[in-house]
Amino acid sequence: MTLTIIIVALALAAPFLLVALRGQAARSKVLDNPAAHIRSVDVDAFRNLVDPDEEEFLRSHLSPTDFRRIQRERLRAAIEYVFCAAHNAAILLRLADDGRRSPDDATAEAAQKLADNALRLRLYALQAIPKLYLGMILPGSRISPVRIAESYEQMTRQVVMLGCLQYPTRGVSAAL
Repeated sequence: MTLTIIIVALALAAPFLLVALRGQAARSKVLDNPAAHIRSVDVDAFRNLVDPDEEEFLRSHLSPTDFRRIQRERLRAAIEYVFCAAHNAAILLRLADDGRRSPDDATAEAAQKLADNALRLRLYALQAIPKLYLGMILPGSRISPVRIAESYEQMTRQVVMLGCLQYPTRGVSAAL
């Protein structure tokens, strides 16, 4: 009976173990060359896509049918930017995790700030994505996830600062 319980428990735990092991392999690959895994995010374009004034301009200059179609396309593009920003934040979170272990206090502090902001950005993304999808379903609803753009820009500045402290950011600031 005990052997059966152990086998069932291992069978249930196997997928989780595989994901964890694959995650560790992916983590080391990302840390070897983080710049190669960064996805491009045009913050100004994102701001334009979620700008309420731009939405109002389009609403007043387009027919309701055209406005809904264009607004859905704009929100689809904004969702893609949010996914890319969240992906980049995950990479920078891994990089900052290594930096927090630095013996240099300034580097460790800069890495901690980067980690905090990267985590904050990922949380903003988790909040913004459902809102953006809701905006696609209901094009008239007011949605403005501007905090993502601000947080992404702040995170980018922190990567530059970390690089200035002689921490090997491996070309990440140029890729952002």
